[in-house]
Amino acid sequence: MTTQNKTAVVTGASAGLGTAYAQRLADRGYDLILVARNAARLETLASDIRSRTGRAVDVVTADLTDAAQLSVVEERLRTDESIAVLINNAGGALLTPLTASDPAAYEALINLNVTALTRLTIAVLPGLTARGHGTIVNISSAMALNSLPISAVYSGTKSYVLTFTQALQQELAESPVTVQAVLPGAVRTELWDGSGVDLEALPDESIMSVDDAVDAALAGLDAGELVTIPSLPEISDWESFEKARQTLLPNLSLRVPADRYRG
Repeated sequence: MTTQNKTAVVTGASAGLGTAYAQRLADRGYDLILVARNAARLETLASDIRSRTGRAVDVVTADLTDAAQLSVVEERLRTDESIAVLINNAGGALLTPLTASDPAAYEALINLNVTALTRLTIAVLPGLTARGHGTIVNISSAMALNSLPISAVYSGTKSYVLTFTQALQQELAESPVTVQAVLPGAVRTELWDGSGVDLEALPDESIMSVDDAVDAALAGLDAGELVTIPSLPEISDWESFEKARQTLLPNLSLRVPADRYRG
């Protein structure tokens, strides 16, 4: 597919995975709309990409946890007919026990990881469908599959991203729009700053570089993977996991309780 006059939107573009996605998509010929809170970093990134690739780059400074600022981004997604790709990368992490947590901080995390991602997806979908092409990439996390005592809300939000994406894939099965969920493990980014966990406390062999994570995610997208787990050696392990889940489905809603619950 030609990328001429096609635009990719990257949220959380000012650092980490978002910056790497912006660079890679510019290399693939996309113009860019970069969204994040840090205007100075966005402008620096945009200038670098323009000079290196010649692509057009727009900067939208927005805090996606703020309803008014989120609505500005939604309106751009609804009305810009050049948009072909949305990378829902913006997200945060809080890894602390709930018994010692600030509920307002967790509300903001849910607003960013769940509400903003959902609203942006809803905003972009009609245009992509009408134009007959498009890609949405939702950044989940390996923590969607692995809950810890300190990850109740974070794992919950990332599980939402995974199941939201899987349901949307079913909805769009006959559509020209592609939707991918990406489940990275620990990646060396600023996400960890203020998360409650020191990245350096993790084993070095468990931490992936930003470039490797994004390159793997894009390779998975190119290969047609609906769910990409960058560090998983055998895709058959994920397929087995999904097959096991599917075997539950016929018995999840029946007229009578299971025998073990009846006296």
